[in-house]
Amino acid sequence: MMEVAGPWTEVFEGSEMSGGSETLLGSSTLTLAPLVADSPSIRRSQPILITLNRAKGVASFSSSIPNPFPELCSTSKSPVLMNSLPTQSSNKHLIKVYGEDSHSRSVSVSRAATAREVCHMLVQTAHCSDQENWALMEFHPTLGLERCLEDHEVVLEVQATWSLKGDTRVVFCKNYAKYEFFRKPMLFFPESMISDSADVSKGMTSSDLIQNLLKSGTCPEIQGFLQFKEPSRKAWKKVYFFLRRSGLYCSTKGSSKEPRHLQYVADLDDLNVYTVVNSRKLYGAPTEFTFCIKPCKNPVRTQDLKILCAENEQTRTCWTSAFRLFKYGKQLQCNYQLSKSAPRSLEGTKLTDVKSKSEASLVAMDFSGKAGGRVIQNPMEAQSAEREEGQAWRRREALRCSLPDSNATARPSSIHKSQPWFHGGVSRKETQRLIEKQGLVDGMFLIRESQQHAQCFVLSLCYKLKTKHYLVIPCEDGGRKYFTMDDGLTLFIDLLQLVEFHQINRGILPVCLKHPCVCVAL
Repeated sequence: MMEVAGPWTEVFEGSEMSGGSETLLGSSTLTLAPLVADSPSIRRSQPILITLNRAKGVASFSSSIPNPFPELCSTSKSPVLMNSLPTQSSNKHLIKVYGEDSHSRSVSVSRAATAREVCHMLVQTAHCSDQENWALMEFHPTLGLERCLEDHEVVLEVQATWSLKGDTRVVFCKNYAKYEFFRKPMLFFPESMISDSADVSKGMTSSDLIQNLLKSGTCPEIQGFLQFKEPSRKAWKKVYFFLRRSGLYCSTKGSSKEPRHLQYVADLDDLNVYTVVNSRKLYGAPTEFTFCIKPCKNPVRTQDLKILCAENEQTRTCWTSAFRLFKYGKQLQCNYQLSKSAPRSLEGTKLTDVKSKSEASLVAMDFSGKAGGRVIQNPMEAQSAEREEGQAWRRREALRCSLPDSNATARPSSIHKSQPWFHGGVSRKETQRLIEKQGLVDGMFLIRESQQHAQCFVLSLCYKLKTKHYLVIPCEDGGRKYFTMDDGLTLFIDLLQLVEFHQINRGILPVCLKHPCVCVAL
């Protein structure tokens, strides 16, 4: 056995090791060759000390390089992380609501905020003059679908069913006809379309329909012909439909009600009813009185829509109102009762406290006395003074504009331009669209500029689910300008006086002016 002193290495056959200028070649046997200690090409491995705390090493390394984005590394100093992005436990959510002028406003609402609560919030933020008959409209521009959200519906749950890539929006607008069928059931539910599914020979009135729907154990139904379009076909087919508590059915043999001829179409609990806008162009409908039903839990797809077409507006209104009434029943009546008491109950809530500082700093003054002005403390006296001042201003403005001088004759009174019921130069078709959107109730009106007659105006009025148009003509009497609708028998100094007169007098109109068709800008 041979002992080797000093460092050594193993060299096998076919291996090479360069050590300076000397090369060692071994044979098939094991050879031990001494290492050259001072060779510059060989480095002895040294142990590396690995610290347990890596963070200290990173900190010492990064401290030599300045951080260009310190706000991204500190949550306490980051406005993006702390303020803009809601936490998982946050109960507030932002929703975007559009006005009828296509402008939008972002509103922070709670997770369980209903359509009624959001409307009340928007009434205050938009400084609306009244708090009644407001609604949120679900609008699908591409498909031409719209429906009024029920007051009890949770807005965030409705938005959760929308497609992320769609253009669906929520619109804040007036809707006078939301509960009108409770007030005038005869107008909405013709007796020819009402029957009892359990007893064919039993008659039923419009009032009985609503009362029976609010009771359990009754079997009312809506029936009638509708034109139906299947998704896979372009042609429209006339089919007899039945709407009952259990769902929507159609007859495969005329108007037969026999069970073997009834075909199930849809379940009321799983659908929403929409009004179709511009249905002739989008779907080739035979008339404009079109509506559709679709599943309420799924995003809107064309293949899921069941497009139905009625012969007139009354038939369409009957079906769409019946769908809501059959689906929600007592809940809809509860919403109606709350809507009647809401304007009075809101006076004691925090909503009325949301006023601008400029409004709170204004006071009513009376300068009629000789001792100077005084502050009017009585609210009733302040309102009376405000009305008197407004009427006096209108009289002065109308008199100034009607005087027979060269300047006044060239420029009529423009006081109507500041009124909510004046809509400028909108077309006849758009006028009907606005009135239908805000509810076809008797007395809804607007005034617009005539597109066919220069310097004339048109009063558009809704009566019995139809829109009528009356021409307002300017005329002169005694050198002064007036407006008339009955060939000069009744003269008005301006359009505002015309509206105020017909709000308490029918005149030549079938009904008094009640509800102005307004467009709110958010």
